[in-house]
Amino acid sequence: MSIGTFTIRALDPLKDAELLHRWVTDPKAAFWMMQDAKLQDVEREYMRIAAHEHHHAYLGLHDGEPAFLMESYDPRYVELVGLYEPAPGDVGMHFLVAPTDRPIHGFTKAVITAVMDELFADPRTRRVVVEPDVGNKAVHALNEAVGFVPVREIDKPEKRALLSFCTRDQFLAARGVAV
Repeated sequence: MSIGTFTIRALDPLKDAELLHRWVTDPKAAFWMMQDAKLQDVEREYMRIAAHEHHHAYLGLHDGEPAFLMESYDPRYVELVGLYEPAPGDVGMHFLVAPTDRPIHGFTKAVITAVMDELFADPRTRRVVVEPDVGNKAVHALNEAVGFVPVREIDKPEKRALLSFCTRDQFLAARGVAV
């Protein structure tokens, strides 16, 4: 059974802010840490990202409709500075699936797979780095399902995080593609 088609476009911080505000303040987005954000806070945060040379935000579409948020960043300059030794080709990633009243079985795994496909479409990407909250067991399972290997817990200013890596080969192996 096909879940549908995923596409990814650059996020427009002003046009997409209202949509994002609904997503990041939803109770299911607690680990996004923007539960109390006002619309202006969301606009400001994504304007900051849009202006940043090493941090990018994208809107993911499912069959043409907004369905998820994706961020990529260079961990040498954003999020993980001083918390691990970045390797050439490392790309940091965050993703958030839009809340829904009509969940589709396998949808979130399909989203993270689409995100990883997008990141590895760039031949310079050698390894994807994530740092989810240690308490976010659901995302740890998803990460593992697409090839991430936990390395260690780290202390970030806003949370205790599980630093995990996924190489291109690990991602392909998790998908059942011979490497």
